[in-house]
Amino acid sequence: MPKIFESKYIPLSTFFQQSTNKEIRLTYAEIEAIIGQVLPNAAYLSSSWWKKTKPPALHYFAWTEHGYSVKTVDLGKSVLFHSSVLETDEIIDDVNNHQDILIIREAELDDARAFIRLQETIFSETDFMLYGKSDIQMTVQSIRKEMSAWKNTENSNLLLAIMNGQFAGYVLFTGGPAPRALHRASVVIGVKQEFSKKGIASSLMVHGEKWAKEVGISKLELSVIKENIGAQKLYKKLGFEKEGDRKNALIINGHFVDEYYMGKLI
Repeated sequence: MPKIFESKYIPLSTFFQQSTNKEIRLTYAEIEAIIGQVLPNAAYLSSSWWKKTKPPALHYFAWTEHGYSVKTVDLGKSVLFHSSVLETDEIIDDVNNHQDILIIREAELDDARAFIRLQETIFSETDFMLYGKSDIQMTVQSIRKEMSAWKNTENSNLLLAIMNGQFAGYVLFTGGPAPRALHRASVVIGVKQEFSKKGIASSLMVHGEKWAKEVGISKLELSVIKENIGAQKLYKKLGFEKEGDRKNALIINGHFVDEYYMGKLI
């Protein structure tokens, strides 16, 4: 029977559940990215926090439930976990050669700074987003305010994709503001280039659609630039259909660009 521990460590538990590596090293930054919160001071001050295996502490269940124990701790920098369950398996010994582990979770207020960096990177890598590089000035305070608004709105949500402890992408659902539009939400997806073609956008949409159904959303809508053929193929694969054209929707590099409206009933 699964052990009950602090909810903030559930994403970390999911990470270890997916891992098939005998040993895995995670930096403090990667662990904090996975859980979406800053680790407690004790985790930075004493290696004993990591090696506890008795109540009242409960955080250690996140890895021990899946056969991992803490092998070494480099305080404030990284932790090396070892699996006794996989001891005899002929799985890669190189701790730097892991299979990809993807965690999808709701954004937390502590993610504000990381979310800014994620968006800035994505905006600088493509001309297929609403904003281009340096088009928008974001502050931690403003992003936290937006996140609070999303959290307090039942039909809006921000999901983050964390791959191998790194922020890889996001999907933002913004629900209709009027009572007659509460059943629909607009969708914006972004994935960093280094994590492209790893199924991240599809995973974000699968998780997002599940959430949407739970809160009573029955229609998803998005717009996609006409030249963004790759995104159109993905959306069609996910069940979106073209619903209309939007002429001269954007000006990119001095040229008018058309968009398609796409929608999906769920």
